[in-house]
Amino acid sequence: MQAIQKNYYFPALAGYIRHGKESSLQQARMIGKQLQGADPEDLIALHEECMRTLIANVETEEALKLYNRSVYFLIEVMVAHRLHREPGEQMDQKFSEMREMLYRSNRSFEMVKSKYENILQHMDSGIALFDSDGILSFVNLQMARLLDVPRRTLIGCNFTEILSHKKLDRSKRRLILKLYKEIHQRHNTYYEIQDREGRHLLVTVTYGDELEGDLLISVKDVSEYKKIEQTALQNDKLAILGRISAGIAHEIRNPLTSIRGFIQLLKPYLFQVGKEEYFRIILAEIDRANDIIYEFLNSSKPSAPMKQIIPINELIKEVALLTESEALMRNCQINLESYSSEKELKVSVDVKQMKQVILNIVKNALDAIEEVRGERRGLIDLITREDGRYVELTIRDNGKGMDRSTLNRLFDPFFTTKQSGTGLGLSVSYRIIRNHNGTVRVNSEIDAGTSFIIYLPLAE
Repeated sequence: MQAIQKNYYFPALAGYIRHGKESSLQQARMIGKQLQGADPEDLIALHEECMRTLIANVETEEALKLYNRSVYFLIEVMVAHRLHREPGEQMDQKFSEMREMLYRSNRSFEMVKSKYENILQHMDSGIALFDSDGILSFVNLQMARLLDVPRRTLIGCNFTEILSHKKLDRSKRRLILKLYKEIHQRHNTYYEIQDREGRHLLVTVTYGDELEGDLLISVKDVSEYKKIEQTALQNDKLAILGRISAGIAHEIRNPLTSIRGFIQLLKPYLFQVGKEEYFRIILAEIDRANDIIYEFLNSSKPSAPMKQIIPINELIKEVALLTESEALMRNCQINLESYSSEKELKVSVDVKQMKQVILNIVKNALDAIEEVRGERRGLIDLITREDGRYVELTIRDNGKGMDRSTLNRLFDPFFTTKQSGTGLGLSVSYRIIRNHNGTVRVNSEIDAGTSFIIYLPLAE
C-alpha cells in the first residue's frame, strides 16, 4: 500500500518543488482526498520519505530551500485529507480558510526564521552551532571566512570531519584541535587564542545544558581592542615612569654634581700620583649616570614640540649623514628612497626631537646588523612615501630580527635586550611620535630583519 501511495505522491511532490506549478497543488488536494483512510502521521512519514529521495544528491543550502517549498504541498494534502474526513456543507469555504491560516502561519515562521538567520549571517562574530550528536547544523559567513573554508561544505560535519577538511590549512587545524581539547577537558566558557597572522581571537562557548544539548561556539576578532588595551597599558607605564623619574632626578642629580666638583678639585693630586685613569673613569661614570637621569626625565615628559614645517626627505638626509661614518665602520650601507608625487612631502615637527627618534631607530638597526656580521652585508633602507593625509617613513634593516615576545614589549620602559642599554630609547621615541599626532608600527622576522613604520601627519 505504501509503495502504491508513493508512486503517485512522489511525482506530484517533485513536480511542485522543482517547478512550483499550480497543477501540482491540485494534485496534492486530490491525493489528500484519496488517502482518506490513512493516518495523518503516515502521510507525514510518506512526505519525509519522498523528500529524502529528492534531496539525496542535492547540496545542503538547496536541500533546505526544497524542504521549505515542500511545506506548501504538504499543507494542501493535509487540509484536503482533513476536510474529506469531516465533510460538511461549507467544505470549500473551510478548505480555503484552513489553507490560508496554515499559509500565513508558515509565512510568518519563515519570515522570523529568515530575519534571525540574516542577523546571524551578518554578525562580526563567527557563529557555529553543533547539535547533540556533535554535527554542525549552522555556521555563519564570518566563521567560514575565519576558517577560509566554503560554508556549504561545513554543514553536516562533525569535529573530526572539519579537522580533516581538505581546504583547512595546517595552522587553523591546530587551533581547532586545541579548542576541541579545551572544550572537552576544561569545559571553560571563554578562551583567547592567537592565529598565525597575529590576530587575537576571543572564543565563547555555550554548552548543551543551556541549549537543550546543542553546543554554540562564537569567535570574535578582538585584535583592535587588544591594540587599544596595549596603548592604554603603555600610557600607564609611561605615567608611572614619569612619577619615578621626577622623584629620583632631584635626589640624585645634586649629589652627583657635588661629587663631580670634588673629583675635579682632586684632579691635580690624582695626576701627581699617576692615577689620572681613575679621574677619567670616575668622571665618565658620573656623566653616564647624568645621561640616564636625563633619559628618565625625557621619557616621563618630553618637552612640548617646537614645530616647524620641513621636507621630510631633508630630515632623513641629515640623519643619514650623521650615521654614515659609523655605518661604514660596521660594513653597513644606508639607502634613501622616496616614493611620492611631484610635490615635496612636508611635515610639521620638532626637528631635534624627530631627529632623536630616527637616530635612535637607526642605531638600533646598526646594533642588530652587527650581531649577524660576517653572514651578510648590512643594509638599512630609509623609505618615504605619501599615505593619504600622512607621510609614511619606513626604517628597514636586514639584522637579526625579533621574536613575538620581544615585539610585544618593545616600547616598555626599562625593557632592553642589550647589556649596556637602559631600555628607555624606544619608549622615549614612542612618546615623541605620539606627541606629534603620529603612530608607529613594527614588523620583524627572526634572521630576516625589522621594519619600523612611522606615520606623521602631512603639513597643511
